[in-house]
Amino acid sequence: MQSDPNGLSAKQPGSKLDKGKAPVFQGLLQYFPRACKAVADVSGFGASKYSWGGWGTAPDGINRYSDAMCRHILAEQIEGPIDAESQSLHKSQIAWNALAVLELYLREIENKEQK
Repeated sequence: MQSDPNGLSAKQPGSKLDKGKAPVFQGLLQYFPRACKAVADVSGFGASKYSWGGWGTAPDGINRYSDAMCRHILAEQIEGPIDAESQSLHKSQIAWNALAVLELYLREIENKEQK
């Protein structure tokens, strides 16, 4: 059940029924603004190379994006911090691929729970 974190009832002025909801602004955007922008830049590069949202339909995506993440980990160690193709940091590519793997995994869990 939704509730106000300060114990206010829903009809009281100042009430906001957000207790227990994810602090997306405070816990993601305020904590990691540069990292979020860097990952968004990788998304933009990938979308121009492929398509927007197409990554989510790649067959065997968890394994393929895990492999891509590991290739960027190795490339960073061998070639240095910048990805030659995208001119972005390998760390940004690593983070993007980690998020893709996590997203696909969470989708799999949701799909199993719905069945």
